Amino acid sequence: MQCEASFAPAPPIEVRPVTSQRDLQRFITLPRHLYAGLPGYVAPFDLEQRTLLDPKKASVYRHAEIQYFLAWQGNRPVGRIAAILDHRAVEHWQERIGQFGALDALPQPEIVAALLQTAEEWLKARQVTRIRGPVTLSGNGESGTMVEGQLSAPMIAMPWHPPELDGFIQRCGYETVANLLSYRLELTPETRERFKVPEGLKLGAGKLKDITTRSLSKKEIVTQGETLRRLYNDAWAHKFNFVPMQDYEMAAMIKDIKPLLRPEHYVQIDQNGEPVAMAMVLPNLYDITGDLGGTPTPLGWARFAWRLAFHRFKSARVILLGVTSKLRGTLLGALLPSLAITELMRRGQSLPYKWVELGWILETDTAMRNLAESLVPHPHKRHRLYEKTLSPSPEA
Repeated sequence: MQCEASFAPAPPIEVRPVTSQRDLQRFITLPRHLYAGLPGYVAPFDLEQRTLLDPKKASVYRHAEIQYFLAWQGNRPVGRIAAILDHRAVEHWQERIGQFGALDALPQPEIVAALLQTAEEWLKARQVTRIRGPVTLSGNGESGTMVEGQLSAPMIAMPWHPPELDGFIQRCGYETVANLLSYRLELTPETRERFKVPEGLKLGAGKLKDITTRSLSKKEIVTQGETLRRLYNDAWAHKFNFVPMQDYEMAAMIKDIKPLLRPEHYVQIDQNGEPVAMAMVLPNLYDITGDLGGTPTPLGWARFAWRLAFHRFKSARVILLGVTSKLRGTLLGALLPSLAITELMRRGQSLPYKWVELGWILETDTAMRNLAESLVPHPHKRHRLYEKTLSPSPEA
């Protein structure tokens, strides 16, 4: 007797808006269910993701219209996406560009296509002419689709995606508009020696006698945060996909990361008392949460609290590295990023970090790439931003 295999057709894909608390919880936790067991994937804390995505917690909701969608096959969620109309971005870019973000899906092209099409239609109904992304939920948050580095150690605020996702997005008519690079810098005595600043270029002495530095003060962190925001907005205003950070966004970020910070984590460089450059190191939360899963047990929470209290981190990420526009194109302006990183490394000798990640850096930012590649020849991660022109909605 000959047997023939028969296969039931897969249920159709249906994309529906997130409208309930139950669906919001599904949306926030979905990646760890989709990607569980894939090589290199480490689940982030649900608590961290809720801070990033919950409309009641995410400060970007104060100036953006955002709609979440879930893709379903039968009773199973198989993908997610956010459609974003950031009014501060539109105002800054002077063009009605919408964005997509939080794009995660099973590695199936039809699911990705259905999610992107839904986000496009939502934005077209709001007279958007181009769509860009992914960002979660703004350019000041997580940015890009991971296209290289899936097997590298995970890093705080750097998204992870399966390698197939890049091709699926491009199949839907999206073109690459930026690559974002990250470099892994091992903190060895040899590295510190190579990055040593010449004697004549030490901060506060000789030719740089009018240059001084400040560290983080938890008592003054709110005031320092506002200084950092103004300097960041000035230094990054010319960068691709930049959106000015609002005061309430900085306040929310400071509140979230304050438990992680120590005085050594922040360098502010002043010239004659005026802030001209900054750099911040953010401890890698994955170092103390990576083995606990998205939702820890009570014992897991106890381990987390102990590790946090005793600063059991082994890596960190250099963020918010920038120089005031007033010094752009000058010798001092070119020198300040190196001086800021040197100062961070000097202070960091008292911290337990074995390596830091420099990133992300725009692939087209030659000056910052030269600085990074003077220490690390090649990036170990690459994230990608895409754009697509949208045809007018028939209802428009």
